[in-house]
Amino acid sequence: MSEPLNRAGNIPVSEPTPVVSVSPVVLSAPGRPVDLQVRVSAPATGSELPIILLSHGHGLSNHLSSLNGYGPLANFWAAHGFVVIQPTHLDSKTLSDDPRVDPDGPEGSLFWRSRAEDMKRVLDQLDDIVATVPELGGRLDRSRVAVVGHSMGGHTASMLLGMQVNDPNDGTEVDMADSRIKAGVLLAAGGNGNGGADLSAFAAEHYPFLANNSFPEMTTPALVVAGDKDASAHLTVRGAEWHADPYFLSNGPKCLLTLFGAEHGLGGVSGYDVAETTDENPERVAAVQRLTWTYLRTALYPEDRAWPEAVAALESSPDPVGRVESK
Repeated sequence: MSEPLNRAGNIPVSEPTPVVSVSPVVLSAPGRPVDLQVRVSAPATGSELPIILLSHGHGLSNHLSSLNGYGPLANFWAAHGFVVIQPTHLDSKTLSDDPRVDPDGPEGSLFWRSRAEDMKRVLDQLDDIVATVPELGGRLDRSRVAVVGHSMGGHTASMLLGMQVNDPNDGTEVDMADSRIKAGVLLAAGGNGNGGADLSAFAAEHYPFLANNSFPEMTTPALVVAGDKDASAHLTVRGAEWHADPYFLSNGPKCLLTLFGAEHGLGGVSGYDVAETTDENPERVAAVQRLTWTYLRTALYPEDRAWPEAVAALESSPDPVGRVESK
């Protein structure tokens, strides 16, 4: 057993296969400042492949927050049978010098609404993606779609799963739920702002859309992954527990994976050996890879026992990387 799997190797997964990755795939996006670019990663063989839409975080690095990030997750999921589609959202630093992208627009610098629209656009244009990546022809199972997001990407995924956002510009409730998405994984996602009282002064000023997120409407099955050391002081005054709100404040079915010792990078999910990871830990990343994969396998294929078997393996470990709660 390789060292990074010391505490994750007993979580069973399928055998990996070679991966084909194509980027950029450019999608027409009328009304968007620039076209939408995505990366598509898929197993080289197999048919009736389920789909994961992967939303990047905001982050500090130049390229992790784009279609070029999150290799540890995208590569793993694709090697184990998923087609992974990664957009470059408008808040990506790769677009920061593009004069067409205005970070001072009505959505603010994080483009919170546009992000969810990007994901819907991907689903709307799957035919165009297949036309650009002919290796996918006849191989997609469009009835089995999941969304995964890390950090700000977790907020994007939450919206697609049903979380309601109060638009700070006009007070309207924004509903971006998409019935085509059957399950989700929220990695270090944000919680409820409690009218702004739970936000840091910086977040309250710069990210007012976080003030009144409503989770009871988020009824799509989801796994919430939170690090018990993820204080995120730049966003919240509540500490690590804030990231568990999507589990505790939403309706089931939901699962919560609390990772022991994990900070916002969850061991390094956004990229290999990246400087912004404050809790670099290969075995933690291996656990996230395996536990998210098993969750989505069972969420999309209820007859698949991957998730309960993974939870049993986690609970039987003498030195578990975390704990799971369910409702």
